[in-house]
Amino acid sequence: MTARSPISHRGELIGTTAIGRRMKIIQPDGSVELVPVISGNSFRGVLRRIGEELLRDVLGYEGQLPLAVAHTLRNGGAIVKSQVEPITGRRLHHLRELIPQISVFGGAIGAAPIDGCLRVGHVVPIVTEATPILRREYPVPIPSRFDIEALESYSHLDDVTTGHAATTVDTDAETGGSGSPVMRYDIETLAPGTRFESWVQLNRGSDLDYAFAADVLAEFTRSGWLGGRTGIGHGQIATTLTEPAGAAPMVDWREIVAARRDEALETLLSLPA
Repeated sequence: MTARSPISHRGELIGTTAIGRRMKIIQPDGSVELVPVISGNSFRGVLRRIGEELLRDVLGYEGQLPLAVAHTLRNGGAIVKSQVEPITGRRLHHLRELIPQISVFGGAIGAAPIDGCLRVGHVVPIVTEATPILRREYPVPIPSRFDIEALESYSHLDDVTTGHAATTVDTDAETGGSGSPVMRYDIETLAPGTRFESWVQLNRGSDLDYAFAADVLAEFTRSGWLGGRTGIGHGQIATTLTEPAGAAPMVDWREIVAARRDEALETLLSLPA
């Protein structure tokens, strides 16, 4: 993946500065470097949302599902106390056959989670400090993490006080503040042009799972993003997929799922909320 715009992935907030997420990487000489990474959880979340949109287009369940079920499909759901028996055995197998989104990504349904067959890695920048964990070798020169890290400043206008000077109190007046309604904040980002690598693997997935996941990844290369702040232009990437040689022919997951649409919707509506 190559960043086409700044990439931001907040790890913590210090004052008005959003600090990027970092991971400790032990170097060959025993020293430790803090390398900015996009977590596998964030990467998986992007893929999950793409998968839900593809499934929604095929099944056409817009506005028909309970909120808890829709939340499970799009965000993974949440474990809640329930007297309903967990979905296991033949019922779980049937659910996986009907809803590839759940089979691939899993989710929390009722009081028990369902494991998905998808495994993903952290999205690691190709920098010198990350070379001990990179899966491939890259031609030099490779930038340092200090070369790709940046700090961007933004402002936010406080519309609450703007235009109401006669009725609002300047709390900074006694302390020498400016009383300006403009708030400044900073975001740590990774610079456009930064290259990343990651990996995706299906563990014992069915032919339907492989076809669905392949479609999700194909859509990710067209419209996927990384990190947050996409509303202000962050997160745009260009992605290249490297597929293993000799991949088996895939089934048409859309045709298979659409042919059992009524059964799939009935099953989704029957899930514990």
